[in-house]
Amino acid sequence: MTTRSLHPGPLSKIEKAGPYLPLGLIAGLGAVLAYLWKWPCRFGGVWNAGVGQFTHYCYTDIYPLFWAERLNEGKIPYLDHPVEYPVGIGAIMEFARRLAGGDGVRFYDITVVLMGIALVAGVLLLGALAGRDRWHDALWYAIGPAVILCAFINWDLAAGALALGGLLAWARRRQYLAGVLLALAVATKFYPLMFFGALFLLTLRTGRWRPFLQTAGAAAVTWLAVNVPVMLANFDGWKRFYEFSRERGADWGSVWFFFQRVDRPKWLAFLGDPELLNGMAMAAVAVLLLGVAVLTLAAPRRPRLAQVCFLALAAFMITNKVWSPQFVLWLVPIAVLARPRPLPLLIWQLAECWYFFAIWRYLVTQVGGPEAYLGIGDGPYFLALWARALTVIMLMVLVVRDILRPEDDVTRTGGVDDRSGGVFDRAPDRFALRIRPRAAAQPAETT
Repeated sequence: MTTRSLHPGPLSKIEKAGPYLPLGLIAGLGAVLAYLWKWPCRFGGVWNAGVGQFTHYCYTDIYPLFWAERLNEGKIPYLDHPVEYPVGIGAIMEFARRLAGGDGVRFYDITVVLMGIALVAGVLLLGALAGRDRWHDALWYAIGPAVILCAFINWDLAAGALALGGLLAWARRRQYLAGVLLALAVATKFYPLMFFGALFLLTLRTGRWRPFLQTAGAAAVTWLAVNVPVMLANFDGWKRFYEFSRERGADWGSVWFFFQRVDRPKWLAFLGDPELLNGMAMAAVAVLLLGVAVLTLAAPRRPRLAQVCFLALAAFMITNKVWSPQFVLWLVPIAVLARPRPLPLLIWQLAECWYFFAIWRYLVTQVGGPEAYLGIGDGPYFLALWARALTVIMLMVLVVRDILRPEDDVTRTGGVDDRSGGVFDRAPDRFALRIRPRAAAQPAETT
């Protein structure tokens, strides 16, 4: 019996493009709505009016960094001024700077156009990964409420498009292209590195080493190709991102920030110790990733690639020293692929929106001044912080349950195994930890 694959049956070009035109248009609408959300800042001038950018919920990093990174002076990122971002974002900054002509608003607009294109591309790639029968799942990324609110805070959408392109290339068994795109994603934002861990674990379970090594090799060459020239030109400017990541303390949104700001029993005092922060964060993510590894290798049936990617990425975010509002853009497309059930996704999205509004009102209080009464204190803010963290943990638990009970996985109906898994799709086990006394049988491999 033939099972469904990522592209079942011959289709005409029109049939193949069928769902992608509406997806692209809706993603374009999402980008426009995200731009209009910034109206009070972009057209009302509250960017330059104290806490107005917080009370109107239209803050963005893009506009103030035009001056903070001295782009307004014509400084080239890394070469003339150190930048706290990886080289991919530095390249986007430089491209927009050259077109902006010293105008910060124009710099923002150009960046928004680039990020809007990245959003549309990411949505189309996500639709292709989800498959023709589940293309509508990509609407969560195209026009999800948290996506609209957070789309243009930073440059995260660029990394998202590259990462999804890499995952689609892997799904289409184009290993070298997958490595190139995933490496470019890591060179733009660090989080797609978690996907290499997912690929490694499933390679260990299936024994498909050649495709993985091809992807890893292409990724290593690509990452070096885009980083080494900058390192040679100005190593101090290049390493600023890595130094900043190591030196920064507990920041907005992270659970570590909560532990540092609230009173704790003596036996939990260490959780708020800034001197122990780096070690605790690294230990926490290591423990969670070890759990993901054991689950991946011991599950009765091999997990899908998207499920492992989601768990690894969520573990990284929960234990990170900072959890900015726009980080939701990292997780939305992977969550949709891992578990496309509407109700849990909606609950999580509402928590993300709650946090979005809470952080800006909290910053009003932190800034102080005559308008401080418009802000909120620690209690309401930390309630929103934990609501977001707990809903992400809820999604993790549900994904773990689907891995342990694959018959409940809605994407595996009709004989489908792992449509975006590439060489992992319908691959038999070569190595697995047999913790459970009886393991479910793997589907037969087809050629």
